Amino acid sequence: MTPAAIEPWRRVVFLRMSNSPLDCDFLVIGGGIAGLMFAIKAAEAGTVIVLTKAESAEANTAYAQGGIASVWSVEDTFESHIEDTLRAGAGLCDRNAVESIVREGPDTVRELIRFGTRFTRVEAGGEDEYDLGREGGHSHRRVLHAQDLTGREIMRALGEVASAHPNIRILENHVAVNLLTERFNGSAACWGVYVLDRMTGKVGRIVAPVTMLATGGAGKVYLYTSNPDIASGDGVAMAYRAGAPVGNMEFIQFHPTCLYHPAAKSFLISEALRGEGAILRLPDGTPFMKKYHPDGELAPRDIVARAIDAEMKRLGLDFVYLDLSHREAGFIRNRFPNIFKRCLSYGIDMTAQPIPVVPAAHYMCGGVVTDLHARTSIARLYAAGEVAMTGLHGANRLASNSLLEAAVMGRRAAAAASKDLAAARGRLVPEFAQWDPGRAIKSEERVLISQSWDEIRRLMWNYVGIVRSDRRLARATRRLELLNQEIHSYYWDHLLDSDLIELRNLVTVAELIVRSATTRKESRGLHYNIDHPERDDANWLRPTIIAK
Repeated sequence: MTPAAIEPWRRVVFLRMSNSPLDCDFLVIGGGIAGLMFAIKAAEAGTVIVLTKAESAEANTAYAQGGIASVWSVEDTFESHIEDTLRAGAGLCDRNAVESIVREGPDTVRELIRFGTRFTRVEAGGEDEYDLGREGGHSHRRVLHAQDLTGREIMRALGEVASAHPNIRILENHVAVNLLTERFNGSAACWGVYVLDRMTGKVGRIVAPVTMLATGGAGKVYLYTSNPDIASGDGVAMAYRAGAPVGNMEFIQFHPTCLYHPAAKSFLISEALRGEGAILRLPDGTPFMKKYHPDGELAPRDIVARAIDAEMKRLGLDFVYLDLSHREAGFIRNRFPNIFKRCLSYGIDMTAQPIPVVPAAHYMCGGVVTDLHARTSIARLYAAGEVAMTGLHGANRLASNSLLEAAVMGRRAAAAASKDLAAARGRLVPEFAQWDPGRAIKSEERVLISQSWDEIRRLMWNYVGIVRSDRRLARATRRLELLNQEIHSYYWDHLLDSDLIELRNLVTVAELIVRSATTRKESRGLHYNIDHPERDDANWLRPTIIAK
């Protein structure tokens, strides 16, 4: 048996096999809802280390405003939630995934409540009950929320539980570089990760028999995004380099409504506003969504985003308006306190005037291919949350199904991983060498990184955005090939820092998106190609899978 790296690394020399000590039983890369749910449940079976790229509260989960979708009221049914999800997914959902995740939703939400999550409650009929929102594509009110800061509230509750658990250690400001793997008879197993400590600049290793990828999405691959700066697709890139298949990367969800303001940095305006009656209008006040879909503002996100994009291009607009000012001012302030305060800080009083909005990259419906226990094709490597493709979302995510999937799959992964841990105990552990920087030098020209980063994001926005064409995709392919070569060369010549690691991952994810989009010769869900504008069920009713 010979241990091997993900790639034939020049910097890493592997030593003999030995009973090398483990740093932990479970390694979690990422501190959002999927990672923390996994960590809390796995800590019942062993020790856990959670790596976060920035402060532990900074994760895509914290930016989820709308809520978590789950069948909760007596008027709602599992069948209805399942059908809504399948309809939004445009024929590419895995029905088994949809049914099992939806049916597990209520129990998962109850566990979040048990962990301390405080969802918004209202008085109804003299009783105190949870307030259920409705968003685009849902046939019932089933979105539990914490005002308009649901993700942050879930992160607070799970973070407090994880921080207090004696078996969980959280390492902030640590950036994963590459997975540690061994290969045997054509198969691979994961043993942890090489990781950069951002505070010291040193690259170390963490060895663990079970690794969970919970790194979130890749919104920063686009120029305009609702995602935080950490969303650079690290988990997808690392898993792909390791040989794990990725799927459906062409399906990038563009949130229809982000605040348009030069100082706002793509602040998300929740879909819940449209669920509460907000209307999309042109500058002259004309509503336009009904001409694109009979459900108007409550149409699926891909349709709403394309409608806004079409109106902006037709009229040469920089933005359109989202208007909730016809609702009572007190309701708006109580239901959307965070959005109200943020808009007001930019001089926009949403109780009295419409909000200028534009679409922005929001959610990655594809990712590392997993089964329904979050297992990847690499032994003892799991993936859950936005980094993973379970089959729930298909070609388009139903609003607020993301937090549901992350929580459910985090729980499931912990149960499966505990069994993997028991099976791995007593095995020989490869002794992975310390990271060797070789002759790499410190970069003195940071402009090379910033220029490549900016070029990738602009290229993806212009050529691989809401509307695509064969010609745009071909141009993107050629330019990304050159950028990848330049970044690869720069990577080997210079000492690592977080910007360089993220840039390398970003270009990999960009190439995967373009390859997937080029492969699919139709338009479906979030992928719209003007050269293939029709849906083609005869030839393309299947996921797009890419493997090394």
